[in-house]
Amino acid sequence: MAADPRHNSRRLYEGPDRAVARSMMKAIGETDESLARPQIGIAHCWIGTMPCNWNHRELAALVAQGVREAGGTPLEVNTVSINDAITTGTEGMKTSLVSREVIADSVELVARGHMFDGIVTISGCDKTIPAMAMVLGRLNIPGTMLYGGSIASGRCTREGGMFSGRNLTVQDVYEAVGAYNAGRITEAEFRDVEDHACPGAGACGGQFTANTMATAYQMLGISPMGANDIPAGHADKAEAAIACGRLAVELVRSGLTPRALVTRESFENAITGVMATGGSSNAVLHLLATAWDFGIPLDLDDFDRISRRTPVLADLRPWGRYTAPEMHAAGGMAVVGKRLVAAGLLHPEARTVTGRSLGDEIARAPEPEGQTVIRSADDPFKSEGGLVILRGNLAPGGAVMKVSGQTKRLHRGPARVFEREEDAFAAIKDGRIVPNDVMVLRNEGPRGGPGMREMQAVTGALQGSGLGEHVALMTDGRFSGATRGFVIGHVVPEAFEGGPIAAIRDGDEVTVDVENRRLDVALSDDEIARRLAGRPAPRPAYTRGVLAKYARLVSDASRGAVTDWAGSEEG
Repeated sequence: MAADPRHNSRRLYEGPDRAVARSMMKAIGETDESLARPQIGIAHCWIGTMPCNWNHRELAALVAQGVREAGGTPLEVNTVSINDAITTGTEGMKTSLVSREVIADSVELVARGHMFDGIVTISGCDKTIPAMAMVLGRLNIPGTMLYGGSIASGRCTREGGMFSGRNLTVQDVYEAVGAYNAGRITEAEFRDVEDHACPGAGACGGQFTANTMATAYQMLGISPMGANDIPAGHADKAEAAIACGRLAVELVRSGLTPRALVTRESFENAITGVMATGGSSNAVLHLLATAWDFGIPLDLDDFDRISRRTPVLADLRPWGRYTAPEMHAAGGMAVVGKRLVAAGLLHPEARTVTGRSLGDEIARAPEPEGQTVIRSADDPFKSEGGLVILRGNLAPGGAVMKVSGQTKRLHRGPARVFEREEDAFAAIKDGRIVPNDVMVLRNEGPRGGPGMREMQAVTGALQGSGLGEHVALMTDGRFSGATRGFVIGHVVPEAFEGGPIAAIRDGDEVTVDVENRRLDVALSDDEIARRLAGRPAPRPAYTRGVLAKYARLVSDASRGAVTDWAGSEEG
């Protein structure tokens, strides 16, 4: 039996009793004819505060064109976004991860309230991407997600400087700050990087969090393979948007819902894609949250298990040479998929939103001759994946470490403890951090921050000052996808909840052992307990408003920092 393409909207607009609803919609140009078609929501995150989502209104119009061509009625929905790069290093960054929940909540509310039959979600900046995927799982109405695309690469105009001759991304601006503060570049070189690293619309241009999640959701099957790889300014982006509009109507007519499509194997494919591209540590947080909204069991150990068997195949920034537009030119995620299928590392039979299997989608995609961005599985950049999960007496609930560009496997040194990111940044700027130190940034977790700030200003300063290979950094906060260095985040339990990280004092010996997946401090269990018992009860940073509400509701990072965990059957 064919699905009812108006399975939701029929109840809203049909019959004499629904005349008020129809009358209101006719006030904005709808007609009896348009209201009798499938109602397709188009949810996007255009906002005038960043380049990442700058093309969303244009893309929404193109998606709407595709919806109309396929016989549906498009209904545009706009929601908020917070830019990590702009807010990093300030109190404003505490709102970033919180916005993921607000975005998903707001789109869910509109879609449920206005009874959409189907939906296309358009994402851009980091938190919008998982949010727009999470809402597909929550609503479970036919739909797909389209990523707005990567920004183009920038180029310095001056010759001979530290940053000249390379394709610039926002990562270079962070590192230029550290280099300038350390006296390694001139003010003119510094301004040259600042002025030219971000040349137009689109999200940050390496395999940072935005592009990591955009590629992962293609592997998950909820975005058409290849559509998210297309950069924001590329001519092919328009047709991809129109095609997503058509696809949404086809999905409504077939009745194929996200939860019917996505399985445990789909999530394993997504994780494998993250590992093979050296993707962002934030993928752990966001895929856990997405799996929660899709009702699929997933935990930290799944990431480490898959990482151990998955080679790094793509040579991508922040640790490699190439940017996201160059990845697209090399054939994109489908070429990575070809390597993984050949190595027996994917579930090719997993379904995708196009109606074809992931294996079929990968097989259909061409590979440009002579591309050098993606290697074969027989000649990987690293034999294991880009992320590892650490445990130990400092992280009994787990911690996440990115090792894509690392050869060092062990670091042991004295702790340098900071209660705020700003203080840690100042210490680097003032030359108070020396090789072998282990910087400990605490009270930045989901509840303690609140909001789990990214430490990108700090890691950028370490790299720019030349300390990136010589200093370790651990936090109960998180890191930008543009981060590189010997850094560990998502430490669970966090300091605010009395985790062992709260017991560390300056000078304590901390060991990071990648090979054995350990994160430990040279203290006995009794000493850790004694120190924690004598610690004053922490006070919430906010007692009113959205940040206070988030801190009361949010789960720990090992569960994806979701806000509807409390009271659940699994909570």
